Amino acid sequence: MSRGDRKSDYFGKVQQLFRQHSKVFLVGVDNVGSSQMHKIRADIRKHATLLMGKNTMIKKAMRDIVDEVPQIEALFPHIKGNVGLVFTNGDLKTVRDALTMNKVPAAAKVGAIAQCNVVIAAGNSGISPDKTSFFQALGISTKVVKGAIEIISEVTILKEGDRVGASEAELLTMLNILPFQYGCVVELCYDDGAVFEPSVLDITDEAVMKVYSSCLRNVAALSLALGFPTKASVPHSLINGFKNLLAASLGSEYDFPASEKLKAAIANAKNVAASAPLASAASSAPAASAPAAKEESSEEEMGFGLFD
Repeated sequence: MSRGDRKSDYFGKVQQLFRQHSKVFLVGVDNVGSSQMHKIRADIRKHATLLMGKNTMIKKAMRDIVDEVPQIEALFPHIKGNVGLVFTNGDLKTVRDALTMNKVPAAAKVGAIAQCNVVIAAGNSGISPDKTSFFQALGISTKVVKGAIEIISEVTILKEGDRVGASEAELLTMLNILPFQYGCVVELCYDDGAVFEPSVLDITDEAVMKVYSSCLRNVAALSLALGFPTKASVPHSLINGFKNLLAASLGSEYDFPASEKLKAAIANAKNVAASAPLASAASSAPAASAPAAKEESSEEEMGFGLFD
């Protein structure tokens, strides 16, 4: 197959993918090897299709069908750098998780940007004393114990966002530390013309309902304060009106079914409260007379009465 035919087939593939799918991920593939890429393709095959290629060719194929699928124009400014396109019609969060779970541990290469803080633990490093200069260059306190370099205290050799230098890279290699993990990084999400950050996929239904409830309460409070009825404030207005009716009924002879039940409950509560002191007094009476009876009995035992 000639180069022109391969190019034409590639354009056709890109255009067909955009026609058949309404959702696309833009993924960064820096430091991802070919074997790892094959593994990622296999993991997502049931849910999505990963497309790689030159950005100029992808954009050219997209321009040819922009009249047919105009919403893909929103992607043009974002296709830059070492990126790939993942096409799907499934759940974006499910596909995102399948894409990002495949990571491979990797050594720290000179010039790479640290993905996280890199900490070297205290203890015996197993490295011979002739390599002490590497530790000294990085300001790491050491001592020689039993013919090997021992790190005195834990030290952070790289912080997230730092650029890896030659000394850090060589020391981490000597310590057999693979501090980083590389894989596909989702940089942008596209859903039928809408472009947004991947962090949006982590918003749960509970979080949305919490924000919605808070906004609804604010609208209801504002509507009640202004005396302007809205769907949010009507339930509160009805409840407040019902409370006013109950208050008017309790303060007058006017009754309706709900107020009759309330009056009966209040009357019953008053009766219970009134009977409580009487019951308490009745229960304490025998106890109060007990000392007198005991005193009289003791006097009789002594041989005289109270009026003798």
